[in-house]
Amino acid sequence: MTDKDKGEARSPEQKIIRDLADLLNETGLSEIEIEKDGLKVRVARSITITASHAVAAAPAVAVPSGGVAAAGGDPGKHPGALKSPMVGTAYRSPEPTSPPFMEVGTRVQQGDTLLIIEAMKTMNQIPAPRSGTVTAIFFENGQPVEFGEVLAVIE
Repeated sequence: MTDKDKGEARSPEQKIIRDLADLLNETGLSEIEIEKDGLKVRVARSITITASHAVAAAPAVAVPSGGVAAAGGDPGKHPGALKSPMVGTAYRSPEPTSPPFMEVGTRVQQGDTLLIIEAMKTMNQIPAPRSGTVTAIFFENGQPVEFGEVLAVIE
């Protein structure tokens, strides 16, 4: 029985939230955000990470001497910063049982896939913008990421 069946009136905001929650369930998305007429609504649900993908509470970060620290401590200013090209959920491996595309210390070639960002049920492979060694990773597997957020550093 819905709220309407019970005779309870819903505000337009409540209807939007319920519709977004229903959309999350129907599509399997982990979160959705809309902005309409000055109202910004974000609905998200928690995702359980399997034991094979358990991660530390803090992102893995390794900084060699002269690396990110030399850029003033701001990884976004580092010339090898890999920034997210979109909003979505970042994954370090193609499948839960697969090894990650990159770890700190991994040598990569320009164009190698470093991670996948899921956006609107589409898995987008994110390539290395340059060849080098991954010196820092700033996201956890399954973590939501924003456009322009620094995900890793390649030196």
